[in-house]
Amino acid sequence: MNAKHVTVEVYGAEIVCASCVNAPTSKDTYEWLDAAIQRKYPNHPFEIVYIDIESVIEDERQRKLADQVKDEEYFYPLVIVNEEVIGEGYIQLKPVFNELEKHGFVSSI
Repeated sequence: MNAKHVTVEVYGAEIVCASCVNAPTSKDTYEWLDAAIQRKYPNHPFEIVYIDIESVIEDERQRKLADQVKDEEYFYPLVIVNEEVIGEGYIQLKPVFNELEKHGFVSSI
């Protein structure tokens, strides 16, 4: 199966989630995911986007998700792959990698 272009979105804020004590910040999670995906799937097209829930968000779908995070319907960081919620709060690599592989990504490791 050929890999499709995938968009990974990480929603978060500067302040660490109160329920996520000792977890990395949302921005750290974004950078960590970006590096991990590039390392494991170097030849696959993907885009990773950080959305600060406290900023002005032009895209209506992203704004609604950011509002849901602010309204505590989701913990942050919230990770979405092609509009599918993959994880929230304490993010683990395995669910993210599993979702990427559903889209045709094949590990080079």
